[in-house]
Amino acid sequence: MAKKPLPETTEQKQAQFVFDKSNYRLLLLSIAVVMIGFFLMSGTTDIYEFRKIVLAPIVVVIGFTIGFFAILKKRK
Repeated sequence: MAKKPLPETTEQKQAQFVFDKSNYRLLLLSIAVVMIGFFLMSGTTDIYEFRKIVLAPIVVVIGFTIGFFAILKKRK
């Protein structure tokens, strides 16, 4: 009966994370930008204000774009 090879020890095999530190920073930045966009949409003033119907959706889309880039960015 042939011997089975032993599994590699933790010193030999390093854990590989899916994302790098810069990916997580970009992801946190995107969450913050989306939150700012939703904050700009809130309020009790006129619903047809420039800030609510133009500026806030643009900020939210920019936040989602940053998040999309953070997910697809490759490791070095």
